[in-house]
Amino acid sequence: MVRHQPSRSRGKSDEGPGLTSATFWLAMALVLVVEGFMPLVSPATWRKTFLQILQLSDGQLRFFGLCSLMLGVVLIWWLS
Repeated sequence: MVRHQPSRSRGKSDEGPGLTSATFWLAMALVLVVEGFMPLVSPATWRKTFLQILQLSDGQLRFFGLCSLMLGVVLIWWLS
């Protein structure tokens, strides 16, 4: 019969750095903090910016989405 030892520290592994559930939820919490900052500090500016974003074409939105995605991947690669 094989017994599994409980992990010594939550969110850490002996295999080196990696994506754990704690890291994932921490990243999601950070996204919420960043996303909530502008509506809290300056709701009128946030609303105006959001209305301008709604007027962009699908191609423009895709371009900004691609740039954002690529920047995120490069940052993840650079930091890990």
